[in-house]
Amino acid sequence: MDAAQDSIFALASGHGRAGVSVVRLSGPRVMAALASLTRKSPPPPRLASVRRLYDPQSGALLDEALVLVFAAPASFTGEDVVELHLHGGRAVVASVLEGLSKIKGLRGAEPGEFTRRAFEQGRMDLTEAEAINDLVMAQTAAQQQQALRQMGGALGRIYEDWRQRLMHAYARIEADIDFPDEDLPEDIVDTLRPDMMRLLDEISTHLGDDHRGERLREGVSIVLLGAPNVGKSSLLNALSKKDAAIVSDIAGTTRDVIEVQMNLLGYPASLIDTAGIREAGDSIESEGVRRALDKAHQADIRVLLLDAAAHIIGDGDDPGDHAPVFDLSHLPADLVRLRDDADIILLNKADQLTHPPYGRQPGEERLFVISVTADRGIADLLEALSHRVMELCDVREAPALTRIRHRQALEDAQACLQRYMQADAEHRDPVLAAEDIRMAARAVGRITGQVDVESMLDIVFSSFCIGK
Repeated sequence: MDAAQDSIFALASGHGRAGVSVVRLSGPRVMAALASLTRKSPPPPRLASVRRLYDPQSGALLDEALVLVFAAPASFTGEDVVELHLHGGRAVVASVLEGLSKIKGLRGAEPGEFTRRAFEQGRMDLTEAEAINDLVMAQTAAQQQQALRQMGGALGRIYEDWRQRLMHAYARIEADIDFPDEDLPEDIVDTLRPDMMRLLDEISTHLGDDHRGERLREGVSIVLLGAPNVGKSSLLNALSKKDAAIVSDIAGTTRDVIEVQMNLLGYPASLIDTAGIREAGDSIESEGVRRALDKAHQADIRVLLLDAAAHIIGDGDDPGDHAPVFDLSHLPADLVRLRDDADIILLNKADQLTHPPYGRQPGEERLFVISVTADRGIADLLEALSHRVMELCDVREAPALTRIRHRQALEDAQACLQRYMQADAEHRDPVLAAEDIRMAARAVGRITGQVDVESMLDIVFSSFCIGK
């Protein structure tokens, strides 16, 4: 049997013990399968019905379940769909899945196969299909809202509008090339330039979002950097409120990358502890330092930890008359090469000073004096990190790019349109112009899965009445 014609089933709710578990079936044989399980005719579509479920071979009672039927095409997949709302014990779920596997024409679904069938049946485009996974994986309110916007088709509508405009332009150029004897408007190619310029500007603006949508989907990376034994692991544990990293007075305890997920003001972040940066004493520590530097180069936010005693001059002996003096001139060489004005600088272990100036420093937007062990200055730091994460994720244009796949396709389309616009109007080859527009449309169509050559022919004949 063709795999596309198979009827499939799978557990649609989470694994493990629960009050209710949902098993979903989709395909041409699901009504017969339901009759085999219940020994009754299927209930009317969209009307919940309580049915006993029996093993199709042994006849043993498996469960008493709530059954829902969704007739094609008005279902999630566009096929006939059945949902079995079971009691959520592991034994119940396992026995029902085993019973379904005994029915001819049914098989277990492949990962993502229900959503794939929905796409193939035209129930959604690829951006909406991707958004379903994003919604399932969402851990913060901001991720949830972005996924809901995309699942509602907001992103797909933008891309489909761009694709349609490109296809209309392509059709007009092709008509000019293929039907020179027809009574067509003059200078078709040149009349397209204003709209193609506007479209290029729209795509360029969409691409110039500083990766906000992608950061929101994947999480902002915050990397803690510094020499050994400056308190990076202690800070990771304090900010995440978990004992995620081993803390020791022995320098070089952290040898590998340790990552903790956080929710900051509803936005996702990955807090990353790294090995202390110094001249490595062995091959294992050397690899840890290499990984730390690699994470530093990839980070969205870098937090540099330093020893307060080594960088605050005067120890604040006379705090009423003199502001503390900060000397950041003697950083480790690797940190000097990495550092830029966006980095957050933390002067830790300030509890060892006489009059420590805790918190964010006046006039120094990204300089903080803290003590992790004394829990001083941490609140100010957490607030600053939270607002920084929010700034990096805040989607100014809704909906925003959410995947590298989308970005690469739009960059391809942008390059094609730029090539089209840069061609000399007086010497432009219409065949090359058509190819640029066609490739741009194809690139945009890759995002939503709409790559339909036949639609171009429909546009040609409907727009120009070719052949009368």
